[in-house]
Amino acid sequence: MASRTVEDYLKALYAEQQHGGGDEEGLVAMGALAAAMNVAPGTATAMVKTLADAGLVDYEPRGGVKLSNKGEKLALHVLRRHRLVEQFLVQVLGLDWSEVDVEAEELEHAISDKVLARIDQILGHPQVDPHGDPIPSAKGTIPHRRAMVSLAECEPGRPMRVARVMDQNPPFLQFIDRHSLKPGTEVVVRKRDDAANAVSVQPRNQPTVTLGTQAAEKILVEAV
Repeated sequence: MASRTVEDYLKALYAEQQHGGGDEEGLVAMGALAAAMNVAPGTATAMVKTLADAGLVDYEPRGGVKLSNKGEKLALHVLRRHRLVEQFLVQVLGLDWSEVDVEAEELEHAISDKVLARIDQILGHPQVDPHGDPIPSAKGTIPHRRAMVSLAECEPGRPMRVARVMDQNPPFLQFIDRHSLKPGTEVVVRKRDDAANAVSVQPRNQPTVTLGTQAAEKILVEAV
């Protein structure tokens, strides 16, 4: 099993690549990776060189870094552990969804493949975690998802379903919970006010809530 540090770097690099952090060639700037890991650029560079020697990343000193096929496979395995553990903590142990990310960060590095397979079986082989993030399969593939848009760009009056929450900071998740906007909830955008940077959203059978555009961009929805 790879060290915790190696797994954390690969997972962070995967996230940067998936969320548009790379250039046209998919290379992530070293500064961006260092910021994601909350370390000095020199520390990140030294670790990336080690990962490159192990064949886990492709590194260009003046360009940046991206996962190799081998590195992406390992990153997806780490994500699978993390997201299955999150789902287990919520679904079986009853923990609040706003606190499981921190717990999963600790457990993802210690859990064995045998225990993970049993957790997956107990949960009924879920395809998403409590926040709507896709759970990679045991073979390292991402489940196919329907097209999603954010609430900030959603067509007013059209019934939609919350599919994914992109910000997992506890205060934001608690806000989402208070206003009944968790994944699986049917919603309708009642009004978009671009001048005020605001979106009015009504969850099914709930009062309308007004979100700032920045918050609305973090909530992805799909057609009902």
